Amino acid sequence: MSKSDGKVKVIARNRKAQHEYDLEETFQAGVALMGSEIKSIRANRINLGEGFVQERNGELWLMGVHISPYEQAGIFGHSDPIRPRKLLLHKAEIAKIRDRIRERGYTAVPTAVILDHGWAKIDIALARGKKLYDKRHAIAKRDTDREIRRALKENYQD
Repeated sequence: MSKSDGKVKVIARNRKAQHEYDLEETFQAGVALMGSEIKSIRANRINLGEGFVQERNGELWLMGVHISPYEQAGIFGHSDPIRPRKLLLHKAEIAKIRDRIRERGYTAVPTAVILDHGWAKIDIALARGKKLYDKRHAIAKRDTDREIRRALKENYQD
């Protein structure tokens, strides 16, 4: 089945990551979750804002992502909303990400959470931090592009 048949749903995006980093290469990873965590994700109760990827013992872990406890789970739900979660990737992908993270200036950040045929997937990007002047330049470029589109739209409607 293809992704165009409506089985893929974007749950959350990390807009802060695009502002703070230059995103270079992206990967899609599965996540090891508890039962109540997937229910919270399906209810859009996830925050990627402070998330990052860390390497431990040859595995990649998703850190700092907040998944709110599922209220209807009662005592059987997850207790720690910010616990580390193991990322499920192929060995070659893990090695590539791990090597880039070890380089100076690179990090891996989650950019989006999607539901793909009912399975939660995390989009991860290898990224380099932007300098303050790069952020200002990106904002200025976005504003001028918006002004150009607005002017073209007004001229076209006349």
